[in-house]
Amino acid sequence: MSTVPGPAYELQVPAPGGGRLWTERRGTGSPVVLLHGSGMDSRLWDAVAPELSRHHEVIRYDARGLGRSAPPDRTFDDLEDLRAVLDHLGLHRAALVGLSMGGETALDFALAHPERVDALALVGASVSGHDWPPSPETSAYAEARRRGDAAALAELELSVWAVMGGSAPGGELIRAMVEQNAARRITSERHLAGAPVRDAESRLARVTAPTLVVHGDRDHPEIAAIAERLAADIPGAHAHRLPNADHYLPLRTPERLTELLLAHLAAHLG
Repeated sequence: MSTVPGPAYELQVPAPGGGRLWTERRGTGSPVVLLHGSGMDSRLWDAVAPELSRHHEVIRYDARGLGRSAPPDRTFDDLEDLRAVLDHLGLHRAALVGLSMGGETALDFALAHPERVDALALVGASVSGHDWPPSPETSAYAEARRRGDAAALAELELSVWAVMGGSAPGGELIRAMVEQNAARRITSERHLAGAPVRDAESRLARVTAPTLVVHGDRDHPEIAAIAERLAADIPGAHAHRLPNADHYLPLRTPERLTELLLAHLAAHLG
């Protein structure tokens, strides 16, 4: 097993329906795909990917319209994008690690294509079918999206989800990601299809992949409630609540998260 971080190779994966998905591949071994959340990009995993690549082939990509991936000009499906990345790289199976929206995508993919998922790690994950309670912040989000107000959306994202602030670990990168992706996020979400009609929350008992559930102790209360539901309803799931971490857990406490991921993957990927 490798003890040196694998070199990183960048590539552009053709996206279904047109455009390209910026993708990075590094390391050797059993494949692990890292999925970021909405309003972010694959830099979320900057402090995790190198260490993971000492032991695994690590793939991360920018979701459609975010980071360095091409903006959509038509309806797209995030599950089809994930399948396109796997197929382009010749990977029939992989472990999926996803945060927030990326966790939702990973879980939906595992339910739709269980034969392609070796293991799951859901980090501060959302879940399709979950009924988020109404609140002033959700109303403000909806209004910012309706107006196409990227600046307001970015400030909301930072105030609601990055509550530890800019002086905490990863703070500078978190702000950069959020501000650089705010306008792109509005465009991307307007073209995203599929999620409103999916309902993983009612089908958690059907998940067959070994699952790790992680959230930070300073994440949004609803994420904590979702984590509790995931851990209770996914067969055999293991849950961890990490201290000193808000929603941007891979940048707030990367060492502890990496330890948990490596242990989970070692137990189930061999």
